[in-house]
Amino acid sequence: MARRKKSESNNAVPQMQGVIKGAGDVLDQEIVTTIRENYMPYAMSVIMSRAIPEIDGFKPSHRKLLYTMYKMGLLNGARTKSANIVGQTMKLNPHGDSAIYDTMVRLSRGYEALLHPYVDSKGNFGKFYSRDMAWAASRYTEAKLDSICNELFKDIDRDTVDFVDNYDNTLKEPTLLPASYPSVLVNANTGIAVGMASSICSFNLRELCETTIALIKDKKHDIMSTLPAPDFIGGGTIIRDEKALRQIYETGRGSFKVRAEYTYDKSANCIDVHSIPPTATSETIIEKVIELAKSGKIKEISDIRDETGIKGLKITIDLKRGVDADILMQKLYKMTPLEDSFSCNFNVLIAGVPRVLGVRELLDEWTAFRIECIRRRTAFDLNKKSEKLHLLEGLEKILLDIDKAIHIVRETEEESDVVPNLMTGFGIDDIQAEYVAEIKLRHLNREYILNRTKEIESLKAEIEKLKGILESKTKVKNIIVAELKDVAKKYGKDRVSKLIDPDEITEVDLTPEIPDYAVNFYFTREGYFKKITPLSLRMSGEQKLKEGDEIIFSCESTNAADLIFFTNKCQVYKAKAYDFADTKASVLGDYIPAKLGMDEDEIPINMIVTKDYSGSVCFVFQNGKAGKVPLSAYETKNNRRKLMNAYSDRSPLVKAIFIPEDCELLLTSSSGRMLLVNTQAVPLKNTKNTQGVAVMKLKKGQFVMNAVIYIQGKLKNEKRYRTKSLPTLGAFPNGDEAEQLELAGI
Repeated sequence: MARRKKSESNNAVPQMQGVIKGAGDVLDQEIVTTIRENYMPYAMSVIMSRAIPEIDGFKPSHRKLLYTMYKMGLLNGARTKSANIVGQTMKLNPHGDSAIYDTMVRLSRGYEALLHPYVDSKGNFGKFYSRDMAWAASRYTEAKLDSICNELFKDIDRDTVDFVDNYDNTLKEPTLLPASYPSVLVNANTGIAVGMASSICSFNLRELCETTIALIKDKKHDIMSTLPAPDFIGGGTIIRDEKALRQIYETGRGSFKVRAEYTYDKSANCIDVHSIPPTATSETIIEKVIELAKSGKIKEISDIRDETGIKGLKITIDLKRGVDADILMQKLYKMTPLEDSFSCNFNVLIAGVPRVLGVRELLDEWTAFRIECIRRRTAFDLNKKSEKLHLLEGLEKILLDIDKAIHIVRETEEESDVVPNLMTGFGIDDIQAEYVAEIKLRHLNREYILNRTKEIESLKAEIEKLKGILESKTKVKNIIVAELKDVAKKYGKDRVSKLIDPDEITEVDLTPEIPDYAVNFYFTREGYFKKITPLSLRMSGEQKLKEGDEIIFSCESTNAADLIFFTNKCQVYKAKAYDFADTKASVLGDYIPAKLGMDEDEIPINMIVTKDYSGSVCFVFQNGKAGKVPLSAYETKNNRRKLMNAYSDRSPLVKAIFIPEDCELLLTSSSGRMLLVNTQAVPLKNTKNTQGVAVMKLKKGQFVMNAVIYIQGKLKNEKRYRTKSLPTLGAFPNGDEAEQLELAGI
């Protein structure tokens, strides 16, 4: 439970109350302290140990799973039950079996999410492109490491990376995997941390290795010449916008578009979609197409179904007769996830610090990481060979007099004196003497010792070679280049995603063809709207209305007109006339609040019809003020259907009157006074929620109750209601001016 406590100082900080030990033990703690001590460690843990990949291309959960499988002997052995792998991984990853299994599924070949999967799977592992296709439980599936994992683990036992204790200090696990290729860019990787995220697209392995080699040889190499675009396991066609891709390559941020691939089956008159963008699923695409078909925005489709099977993804779209498949697909690209954007955010942990890097910087960081791995591996090999050489040099001295060695061992009374006596007898150190003392009796022959000591010269040559590698950065880079060439040759594949230039795309006009014909509009006080054709109107009888309702607006226009509804909550809702079906006078019509999705208790109070947004709107308020705004202020380029702050809320609105040009308005107050106001006296303001200017004076408790456009000659004595200056009270009608009162709506 939290509460606010008023501080005695002016710089008071909100405080929280928290239970410390038991009921009654309460401590007031500043919120900033709680955030610093509780929330910040959590945020850092998510960033550092969960959501953001490191330079080897893996998140901790990936690394723990793959290393467990490596230690289980699943790199070259047979598959084992996934449940067994999940259970063993819990020794490194203290999470539930479901989370670990989900991680394994996403790394598997069967899931089809990665260009080069790390897990060779057997069984139902679901599909990346399907939202609803669930994978089988871990007890039914089997898995092992894929062959490319040889490149991740082949040097791991040669001190190439650091190892740390697991969560209970019973096992060791690597902090990174010594990948011999830039795995961070080979497979797609996404993650959401606290306050930051990561989204890395996949690239073709062969192209990436060539690019890395080129950058090692020339820092100024043009990356796009060898790495033209990303590549996805699901294929698709990437729209190769060079400017957008270059931005991603340089900054690590940006987006590019990917569209589905399809074929047209002329005999069946259908379109078969066999690859989709990596950000979409087959279900979302089908649902969107069905939605468009039901709304009438796409009329060329008779049916759509998911025919995904053993051969892979397949969405079939049946066409109506005479439909051009290519033009239809261009429409679907614009209106459905068949074309989607992939947003890139190359956020990677470098030495424990999250950094957003471009492709060049990422490859440079990976090269630096790999150089360190090679140097550590070389130092490890050098140390091992030096130790072996040292032992063999001691063994070589024994060769001079084997009998003497046997005599020393035989004549030594105490076992502990064997090593010191051998050291004295042959002039060797304790390590060499220990090695000699441990030789089996059967090996104390000249042949065995000669065969072993023959390695001395080759070891010396190898040691010199290893020292040369450690002393030369160029030689280390040459090793990296050779390994990259080997990886590209072994595991490289042709590009899956096709490329298309933006200039090759055919643009299709998606503006619907709207039949334009004459119609009559009717709008009632209760919020009902009717669109009736002249023919139907002539054949109809009396207008049907709800009891107590009345028509407050009617006009003649066309089916292509725009309808603008002003509501009691200072908002405007816009619609197209063709959004409403033609109806008859004998029905109530469409209820506008429901049709346009208005807020609760919101009702339309005025309606305006326009085709070109010319003219202006005059707002008359109960406080006697009037404002004038050009109708073009309500025109929007992106076809927004709802506009807020459409008029001033300082006083209730009496009327929003559309005036094609300046005219006279007849205002009536609650006291019965009437006033003729020329709209020229009301200044035009571009600000929609203008408060207006005072035009009619009101006594306390009085208000303007109606306003209409005045038609010349309707009042017998018009001069009585006009004035030279505003604001003014207006005049009472004479007793015989009943027509004026009826015109004013009183």
